[in-house]
Amino acid sequence: MTDSAASSLPAVQPGSFLTLHYRLAGPQGDVINTFGGQPATLTLGASELSPAMEQRLLGLIEGQRCTFELPAGEAFGQRNPDMLQWVSLQLLREFGDPDERYAVGDVVQFPAPQGKGAFAGAVQQSREDAVLFDFNHPLAGQPVTFEVHLIGVL
Repeated sequence: MTDSAASSLPAVQPGSFLTLHYRLAGPQGDVINTFGGQPATLTLGASELSPAMEQRLLGLIEGQRCTFELPAGEAFGQRNPDMLQWVSLQLLREFGDPDERYAVGDVVQFPAPQGKGAFAGAVQQSREDAVLFDFNHPLAGQPVTFEVHLIGVL
């Protein structure tokens, strides 16, 4: 591609609407990977990606493919021990499936307050009366590989 052709392509800026494939991976491998399926669509600045990842996209041009290595904690913050919470089985049964069984590693969706979206917690431990959930992002406190292929920029 010539410099003049590249300069005529749209570049990512705050508020850009993007169509892209992306992959997020930590030390244990991929957490999200859209390359094998449908591309994602998002608006830059709408908190659909972490601010650190959005910052990496600024200035990239349509068609560009890049891989970024983000240091531990930059993409999703450090692990927060306060994000480990015991939830009583009584409460889980009252607001969820009363027959649900919780195994270590299961990810459970919880409704956010006032019904504005949802958040997820990963089961860490289970006992007779409660389940310990980790509400940290799975990549919190870890180095992250962020690979992106910008398909469209509006």
